[in-house]
Amino acid sequence: MNKPVSPDHFDAPAAAMFERYRRADSPKPAIWNDTLDLLLAHRSHRNYLDQPLPPGALEIITAAAQSASTSSNLQVWSVVAVEDEDRKNRLADLAGGQQHIRDCKLLLIWLCDLARLENLGKERGRDAAALPYLEIFMTGVVDAALAAQNAVVALESIGLGCCYIGAMRNKPEEVAKELNLPPNVFAVFGMTIGVPDPGANAGVKPRLGQAAVLHREQYQWGDAQREAVETLDTVFKDFQKEQRLPEQGWIRQVLSRVRGTDAMSGRDRLRDALKALGFELR
Repeated sequence: MNKPVSPDHFDAPAAAMFERYRRADSPKPAIWNDTLDLLLAHRSHRNYLDQPLPPGALEIITAAAQSASTSSNLQVWSVVAVEDEDRKNRLADLAGGQQHIRDCKLLLIWLCDLARLENLGKERGRDAAALPYLEIFMTGVVDAALAAQNAVVALESIGLGCCYIGAMRNKPEEVAKELNLPPNVFAVFGMTIGVPDPGANAGVKPRLGQAAVLHREQYQWGDAQREAVETLDTVFKDFQKEQRLPEQGWIRQVLSRVRGTDAMSGRDRLRDALKALGFELR
């Protein structure tokens, strides 16, 4: 399965599929359009040009985010746009010193926001007794993720690039203080945005073959999943070599990230942090 990227004899849809999976048996789509081309070409960008975003880009991105589905139309998410250089630097420090947070022109912090409904309840004299339950917190996290992914598609469609920043959860209390977040608001993740540097080596990261993630009727762990994992492990080493990264493969990389609390960068104390931020989850 260790093949070069996008053989010349593939048509554009098949080439896009091959680049995503790097498998000879990658799906050969019978239908295709520009949206699918954009989605399958997604990659994380950590190197940006020193130039501003197009006028109105933030508002376009926000409108796209708000067009995502939201459970029961609760809209229990918000986003903070950070452009101030000093604030970006402080947030970069809290997120482990990631340079692309400092370099990006726009940093978005996506929030699970239960404060809006809490404030509405108080102002209107209505009960909001369901807010402390885990279900509503999960709704806010899911809503934020759906909105953010819509934003990614929108920003990529206008020539911008981005990178998700899960490390905003490393020190959630400090992030909340920096952003002046009220109780019951939690920074789920960040997102750096900028004009991608065409000279940087940002490739399409290969994913597990569909046999690992696509289950029909019932979940199954078996030979098909194992083969998909082993194949990705091989092609992922090629990807890492192309990106000038340590060639450790996919299996070693992901298992090292879940080996224990020492690999969680402080996120093992998330339950305590949520309590400190006003969440009393039941």
